Amino acid sequence: MRKVLVFGALLAFAAISCTPTTTETAETTQTEDKKMLRHVVLFKFKDTSSPEEVKTVEDAFRNLPNEIQEIKGFEWGTNNSPEGLDAGFTHAFLVSFESEEDRAIYLPHPKHKEFVDILSPHLDKVLVVDYWAEK
Repeated sequence: MRKVLVFGALLAFAAISCTPTTTETAETTQTEDKKMLRHVVLFKFKDTSSPEEVKTVEDAFRNLPNEIQEIKGFEWGTNNSPEGLDAGFTHAFLVSFESEEDRAIYLPHPKHKEFVDILSPHLDKVLVVDYWAEK
């Protein structure tokens, strides 16, 4: 009987330790409920661009969140869809903003313009779609 009580007490302690506090829950809910403006960018590189040149572009884009404070989220990847509907686009980037004003600061930002200068010699096509994320 004593082992059962000790085990029960340990389980209760573990449950309490793993349960988020009210503050943590409120912060998480607030973040999850906040709408974000998504800026989706797809690149098709020129056939003449080397893997090293493409990597330079990737690295430059990946560095923008460190240089432009209005960027609130960033992720990227290369296409691996088996459907064959990519139209030659190989790279996808998702940049998130809290407001249209933040995006308006980002687009003409000097660091963004520097990135475009790095990208331009290697870019065959670009597709950009912006949207407010819905849940």
